[in-house]
Amino acid sequence: MRRDATFIGVEVDDDAAVDAALAATLAETCPVDIYADAGGRVEIVEPNVDECILCDMCVAAAPPGAVAVHRLYEGPAVDA
Repeated sequence: MRRDATFIGVEVDDDAAVDAALAATLAETCPVDIYADAGGRVEIVEPNVDECILCDMCVAAAPPGAVAVHRLYEGPAVDA
């Protein structure tokens, strides 16, 4: 998880990060381009993380526990 972010922290489980289908799904699903498909691997696009609109689409698209979105300013994590 990015530690220097101001508002949002995003985590992808290590095993899920190498799932080519998940990489493509997350890259297509995220409306603010936080995820990229880096040759079949999930890449978090760091400059876009604080643009997260907390839509939870990435959590819904991923297997349970694969993706977590943390509100760094308050409130609990949004987990699958």
